[in-house]
Amino acid sequence: MSGATRIAVRLTPRGGRDAIEGWDGDVLRARVSAPPEGGKANEALLRLLASRLGVARSDLSLAGGAQSRSKLIEVRGLDAAAVRARLGPGV
Repeated sequence: MSGATRIAVRLTPRGGRDAIEGWDGDVLRARVSAPPEGGKANEALLRLLASRLGVARSDLSLAGGAQSRSKLIEVRGLDAAAVRARLGPGV
């Protein structure tokens, strides 16, 4: 474990439930029940990822895509292989 890893995420807000749907190539697909207004969907995504990765919420940050469905998330303290292993296989 070291440094920071950036992962691309395709987020579906108001998706009915909070879930990681898996990898589609190099992009992680996720959905959250929160609406996109006021950053609620972004925060729900970060909480979901922290839970699935087993890291503190403070170890994650939104590095890009605040107003888009395509997000760039920075994960501190895990390398890319550890992130992939913890988030599961592709779709």
